[in-house]
Amino acid sequence: MPPVGPDDHVAGDGPEAILYIDLACPRCAATWPRIRALPLRLCFRHFPMRSKRPRSPALHAAAEAAGAQGAFWEMVDSLFGERGRVDDPHLWERVESFGLDLDRFERDRRSSAVSERIARNFRGGIRAGVTGTPAAFAAGALLEGELESVLAQLASSGPA
Repeated sequence: MPPVGPDDHVAGDGPEAILYIDLACPRCAATWPRIRALPLRLCFRHFPMRSKRPRSPALHAAAEAAGAQGAFWEMVDSLFGERGRVDDPHLWERVESFGLDLDRFERDRRSSAVSERIARNFRGGIRAGVTGTPAAFAAGALLEGELESVLAQLASSGPA
């Protein structure tokens, strides 16, 4: 699995966890608020499961496009917070509420650079053994068991 690099989306402090997430996944949405609240250094990696959730690639592209304007985590949090409002008009409302440039957002989310970044994350997840979402790694190992509990134990282990 590729180590966390300068191009990754990383937030928080504490022990490091690399998360493979599908933004259209109900399990990811259910666990997201509690995972985000843990004292961890979270690295977000895209894992859109298009065959199960056709809207997923568009949501990942929206998160990347918002990230190009400094609002990646805000977009991810809002997508999980309002799962029933993920069509384009709702994405545009979010972009405007975040104070982002809508024309740039549209260009970025449809760009080959964004689609390649998402595909790179997905391929890296496949190579690392990810078969479903959410999935997490710490110290290069896939975390087994109930993810929230395992991540909470990691968080309580102290600094990385």
